Amino acid sequence: MTLTEARQLISRSTRIVGFTGAGISTESGIPDFRSPGGVWANNRIIEYDEFKRYRESRIEYWRQKVAMWPEMRNAQPNAGHLAFVDLERRGKLRALITQNIDGLHQRAGNREVIELHGTTTEVECLTCHARSSMDEAVERINGGDPAPQCKDCGGDLKPATISFGQAMPALALELAVEACKDCEVMITVGSSLQVQPAASLPQLARRAGAHLIIINRTPTLFDPVADLVINDEIGRTLPELVGQS
Repeated sequence: MTLTEARQLISRSTRIVGFTGAGISTESGIPDFRSPGGVWANNRIIEYDEFKRYRESRIEYWRQKVAMWPEMRNAQPNAGHLAFVDLERRGKLRALITQNIDGLHQRAGNREVIELHGTTTEVECLTCHARSSMDEAVERINGGDPAPQCKDCGGDLKPATISFGQAMPALALELAVEACKDCEVMITVGSSLQVQPAASLPQLARRAGAHLIIINRTPTLFDPVADLVINDEIGRTLPELVGQS
């Protein structure tokens, strides 16, 4: 499929699913956690069970989150994010599924975002599941409370993201699977398509008969089954692809 043919396909489609990974946000200045020099390369990974068991681990986990929060909070959506907003505004977007935790899709203007790995903009109590803002938690930590607890029940607070060893949010995954089975076109953007179970979603859409378009700077394992593969800058190519108005 040529780029022109893909644009024509998108122009007549009303059930498009977007699937985004870290690559769409790197153009907003948020580094890929897995990249050399990224967060996971420079910090010890605190798995979910360790977080729950040891206060020292919670302190270290929060130290890492506080260090990266200003960069995450101050990042702004780029042209790639806005292209998905345009698709939604035109009534073409069936769902927007993201592996990202930065909230940039919502900040750009998308209303229905399925966050497979949670969000770093909020904090959740592991006991009563009450939520509050990350800004509030960071303020408490900077004020001398290195492992904050819930003001309501005393449970441990944790960023509302999915850590290693923590179960994926069942409802989000269910909604994502449903969308993939009911789409005409799936556009995957900025994802290496390696992290499971999220990476299986494009394959699910393909098996359900959807066309698959991949935009990523580097090749992915799904390139051979895609209708169109674009290895280029997302902020330039995605608006061109969707015919952003």
